[in-house]
Amino acid sequence: MKKMEKNTDHASVTLNKAVMEVLPPEPPCDTVILDNGRTINNFIDNKIKELDSLFNVGVISTDLEKVLAVQMSMGIAHDNDLPFHVANLDSVFERHHRWLTHLPRVKPFYAVKCNNTPAVIQMLRALDTGFDCASKGEIQLALSLGVTPDKIIYAHTTKPGFHIKYACAHGVDLMTFDNEAELLKISQCHAKAKLILRIIVDDSKSLVRLSSKFGARLDTVEKLLERAKELGLEVIGVSFHVGSGCTDSLVFKQAISDARHVFDLANLLGFQMTLLDIGGGFSGREDFQVNIEEFSEVINGALDKFFPPESGVQIIAEPGRYYVESAFTLVVNIIAKRVDMDHSDGEENSSNRMVYYINDGVYGSLNCLINDPAHTSVTPYLHKAVDGSKQRYWSVIWGPTCDSLDKIIENYWIPELEVGDWLLIDNMGAYSVSITSTFNGFEKAHIYPVVTAETWHALNLSHTNGIIN
Repeated sequence: MKKMEKNTDHASVTLNKAVMEVLPPEPPCDTVILDNGRTINNFIDNKIKELDSLFNVGVISTDLEKVLAVQMSMGIAHDNDLPFHVANLDSVFERHHRWLTHLPRVKPFYAVKCNNTPAVIQMLRALDTGFDCASKGEIQLALSLGVTPDKIIYAHTTKPGFHIKYACAHGVDLMTFDNEAELLKISQCHAKAKLILRIIVDDSKSLVRLSSKFGARLDTVEKLLERAKELGLEVIGVSFHVGSGCTDSLVFKQAISDARHVFDLANLLGFQMTLLDIGGGFSGREDFQVNIEEFSEVINGALDKFFPPESGVQIIAEPGRYYVESAFTLVVNIIAKRVDMDHSDGEENSSNRMVYYINDGVYGSLNCLINDPAHTSVTPYLHKAVDGSKQRYWSVIWGPTCDSLDKIIENYWIPELEVGDWLLIDNMGAYSVSITSTFNGFEKAHIYPVVTAETWHALNLSHTNGIIN
């Protein structure tokens, strides 16, 4: 099994005192506290044992009432055949420490669209982050989990009018725009909104490019600002997004410079510009080619040059992947198996191909394989220990649906697997659970949030003292 444990370094980091007011008295949303030295690996091992035990009872008994009785006695819901995620909240906690260390001037507004798991949102709320919401539904979710309206930016430049009215009615004032039609709509639905003008920046170095859909060209900015002034709207800042999965930290330098140009223009027109939103683009994977340390070096330098602390401008960002990508591990089960034999060379078993089917796929948690250019492949690995000398076979792994598009990996050389074996897939936290469907009637994977007792203790200290230790 791959190494999955996290080394939680509780370095002293001072937080905004608001964190003292938001920590829930109990772990968020059915989160399991790993105490007495228990680890995430222990949790996965025990969960698989539970599910295997339940399956074995079902195999030897045709008495449904007996199976359900065992199920209830073990505290297992009627989902023993489902895949499941383990959400490592320690990882989210550690990511936040790292962010505060390297980007101390930049307040993160977590992108809810990336992963809308309630436990993640509650953990980040306890850490005093803000939240980037892109719809009425995401705003509703954040508010329902205790996020206050002043901690939300409605970061979508083309909003339905009813969604704008909902934001207005619930005190969400901060929102983005990039066109005149949006200004007219906002003037009718939320005239007191505090507006952020999103501009186009170079996103050519990112795996997911966004500027073809969102952002105002620099040569249109003056006209938009003048129109906002005519409508009596309050523009207070500028936002940009270099694209998701950014592979070159230097693009932030030019983007921040462009934002400075817009600030100066807006100030000349009489706007009081107080906020810069530098968007997202930060990967959450340790093996990604650019890490937060490299990004921060460029970003901090550009901020000091164009928006020094004495400018009084608040700096925020919209990280999504950064917080959750490596925090989720997907656990799937082999539900079927076939052996394709090729005797073309006259030798039996010379090139057999093993074909496996698992209980999650591209219409479920693994939708990233077809929907996310920043996550186009996965590497499943066996939960059980395997002798390194065991023969490997040419294998293909399919998802459970009736669609031939539902392929997870092919040309994969692994030891022979059996129906009932479990596979683990790391780095499944970004744009996975928030995009799943129930195509073909297959249910969505269950999510088990877990946090170590040490991290929960640290959060409680922050609740008491305003400090994370």
